[in-house]
Amino acid sequence: MDRDTAYRLVTEKVHEGNLIKHIIAVEAVMRLLAQHFGEDVDRWGLVGLLHDLDYSETLDDPDRHSYLTAEWLKDYPEIDAAMIRAIHCHAEHEECRTPLEWALYATDPTTGLIVAAVLMHPSKKLAQLQVKSIKKRFKDKRFAAGARRDAIAKCSELGLTLEEFLGLALDGMRRIADELGF
Repeated sequence: MDRDTAYRLVTEKVHEGNLIKHIIAVEAVMRLLAQHFGEDVDRWGLVGLLHDLDYSETLDDPDRHSYLTAEWLKDYPEIDAAMIRAIHCHAEHEECRTPLEWALYATDPTTGLIVAAVLMHPSKKLAQLQVKSIKKRFKDKRFAAGARRDAIAKCSELGLTLEEFLGLALDGMRRIADELGF
């Protein structure tokens, strides 16, 4: 499965504009993390792009989240078991073990934290947002309360400090700022 096919599948299954923006933000960060760690950029990007494919359908049934995605992707042999496992891990259905799994697990809530931080920034631009502002928001548990700090902090499993991870995530999102509208 190439990126165009995956994106087409996302637009067929996901109809909420903000969810699509979240999905492509996660993809962008995953691609940058793969580059940083010398991993397969396209493979990690696909995991990011497909991680919430079934979210619209499973919103009211979180126990099914990621399993419907796996069902939909079974006809694509390029999407291997390790990729599906990472998608299950982000939904907390399996324990993370690999860098791909930890990266998706930590990235998913981080993009929401960054979006919330940029919305509070006077410029409303990712280019103007600084890591220190995101770290300050990270410490305020009431700010973007849905962005699970425990999951974000698991960036340590990748050998990254919180500051390094937030910097990479911000850089990844900056690369697609126009698509995100920030």
